[in-house]
Amino acid sequence: MRVLLVGVGGVGEAIAAIAKPRPWLELMVLADYNIKRAEEVQEKLGDSARFPIERIDASKQEEVEALARKYRVDLIMNAVEPAFNKQIFDGAYRAGVNYMDMAMTLSEPHPTDPFNKTGVKLGDYQFAKAEDWEEKGLLALVGFGVEPGMADVFARYAADYLFDDIDEIGIRDGGDLFVEGYKFAPTFSIWTTIEECLNPPVIYEKERGWFTTEPFSEPEMFEFPEGIGKIEVVNVEHEEVLLAPRWIKNVKRVTFKYGLGDEFMDVLRTLNKLGLDSKEKIIVKGVEVAPRDVVAACLPDPAHLGDKMYGKTCAGTWVKGTKDGKKKEIYLYQVADNQECMSKWGCQAVVAQTAFTPVIAMELLEKGIWKGTGVLGPEAFDPIPFMERMEGYGFPYGVREM
Repeated sequence: MRVLLVGVGGVGEAIAAIAKPRPWLELMVLADYNIKRAEEVQEKLGDSARFPIERIDASKQEEVEALARKYRVDLIMNAVEPAFNKQIFDGAYRAGVNYMDMAMTLSEPHPTDPFNKTGVKLGDYQFAKAEDWEEKGLLALVGFGVEPGMADVFARYAADYLFDDIDEIGIRDGGDLFVEGYKFAPTFSIWTTIEECLNPPVIYEKERGWFTTEPFSEPEMFEFPEGIGKIEVVNVEHEEVLLAPRWIKNVKRVTFKYGLGDEFMDVLRTLNKLGLDSKEKIIVKGVEVAPRDVVAACLPDPAHLGDKMYGKTCAGTWVKGTKDGKKKEIYLYQVADNQECMSKWGCQAVVAQTAFTPVIAMELLEKGIWKGTGVLGPEAFDPIPFMERMEGYGFPYGVREM
């Protein structure tokens, strides 16, 4: 497989590192706006022939198309902020190659009732173009990270093999990671984190469809496995809620809750109050700049925090329902230990855990095990081949009866 990797930040680097030893990978172009960053990753990989570097401006669709054609790629892997999804998604379509991302096109809150009604939902732009992709015989895989991604594969597995009817699919994410030497240091892109956490969270109920609530609503205590323990989790906007009901028809409710912590939520609320979460550019001493980009520039790069991070992160799918007339609850999960991830791939746990799903998906596509046309989420595919490969890729899953 020949891949154009757009974005070699923390997750992009992890994708390349995890894919490197796989014999099915012929070529992976490391394309980034910051050419020095691309050079840094290429040097760590130590294989310039299979991992050439290119500068790219992901906001310019024509540059995406040009690189896809130059390297005759089979797949464009989108590993940048979702603000650029439209250009990369449309660039892949125009270039006639398959596409994959880990977060779908952005939402827009309802203009008058944002905490009750949905406006433009995550992925609406992409799903509206599904017929075009089908007619062209192309495949766009959307939401193929860990959450969304692996968590959705778990949901499909539970629906197919473990339950007859599902009362709720609840994605629950938490960990005990901490970073030494910083007063505040997010372990993932602050740009994406602000987008997810300050937008109105979406909930799905079969009787109501999709609706929204206020950020950080419905707090609950959830006990995470492998020594992480009980953590308060809250509603956050996330793709699984938009994806699962499209393919899993016997589910009554879908939620996503994240263990953010009080300090993190306070920081996000403050950014929101001050307007520092805005994507819209303002003029500061004659220079145009987006406040959110300033916040990101002031914080440490998550890609370079691995040697200062300690602990574990857990991503998983909590499913409640019935099997053979009896009530049943399980939590399917994956726990990544930061020290292990640093030792194996030289990447911190959060980005490594996010990266392994698209790499497994690439293998399944290359071998013809997963196939299709149009715009498809993880629930559209047979979960077994994916789950069978997780341990071999260094990310074994666990199952806990609740």
